[in-house]
Amino acid sequence: MNIMDKINVSQCKTNITDFKVGDAIKVYSKIKEGDSERIQLFAGTVIARRGSGIQETFTIRRIAFGQGMERIFPLHSPRIDKIEVDRRGKVRRAKLYFLREKVGKAARLKEEKYIS
Repeated sequence: MNIMDKINVSQCKTNITDFKVGDAIKVYSKIKEGDSERIQLFAGTVIARRGSGIQETFTIRRIAFGQGMERIFPLHSPRIDKIEVDRRGKVRRAKLYFLREKVGKAARLKEEKYIS
């Protein structure tokens, strides 16, 4: 293992919630405003995960006030306080970019009933 790999492994978080593409999750991120710091919630469906190790990111999509919004989070960022899984989605794709054209009930995913 070279020195860069050692640095990357030491910077990775160890207590990451297990989630996959299609899951509905809540991300609690730390927002700094002036001198104070607060926690902001962003909830939505995971439509993509990419990268590995310290560079891994995931994309969340949600619809607010009739407008779709996406946000990309680095998985090992110190700005992420915690991640909660609301629902497990049953999908057959690695990237759910087709949800960008869907609105309302058409954008729903089937729920995975039995998780082992």
